[in-house]
Amino acid sequence: MITNLARGVDAFTSNAFLVTGETTALVDTGANFDVVAAIREHADELDRIYLTHTHDDHVGNVDAVRDAFGVETWGFDADNPLVDNEIEDGETVEIGDDDYLAMHTPGHKDDHLCFYSREAGTLFAGDLIFANGSFGRTDLAEGHRPTLIESIDRVRETVGSDLGAMHTGHGPSVEDRPAEDIEFAGRAARMG
Repeated sequence: MITNLARGVDAFTSNAFLVTGETTALVDTGANFDVVAAIREHADELDRIYLTHTHDDHVGNVDAVRDAFGVETWGFDADNPLVDNEIEDGETVEIGDDDYLAMHTPGHKDDHLCFYSREAGTLFAGDLIFANGSFGRTDLAEGHRPTLIESIDRVRETVGSDLGAMHTGHGPSVEDRPAEDIEFAGRAARMG
C-alpha cells in the first residue's frame, strides 16, 4: 500500500510516500511536519528511506526518521551526508513488495533518481515530472533544461504506455493514464 504522508500538510514540503510490505520504505521524508507520527499511524517499523534527491523539502525530516526508526537512507550521491547507502543507476531496489529500477535522472538536481516497477506499474518520479505535463525546475543550482529533457525521455521510453500510477514529489499522484503526463512533460520542457 502506498500512502502520501504529506497529503493535507500546510507547510513547505515535498510529498513523502510510505510503502508498506516486505520492505516497508519511505520515499522522501518531506520537511516541516511531523512525519514520524504520520509513519506510526500506518506502520510500526520502517526498513529503508529512499531519496529521490537531496533538496531540503525532500530531506528535511531525514534525521528525525533515522532517529525514530534506526533506519538508513539510500540515494544517488554517497558523498552527501544525508545518504548512507549509494544507489547506482540501473540498480534494483526493494520498495514494499516490489522490485524497482533506480534510474539516475538529472536535470532538476544532479543526484535525482526515479524508481520504476514494471510489475507494480508504478513510478516514483520525484521532481522530474508532475501531473498535467509539468516538469521540475531548472533555474536552481544544478538545474539544466537539456539534461532534464533527456531524463524525461529516458523515463518515457522505460515505462511505456501501460504505466498505472505516477507518484510525484509535489501535487497529486497520477493514476489515470500517467504515461500521457510524461509525454506532455517532455513536450512542454522542449517549448521553453
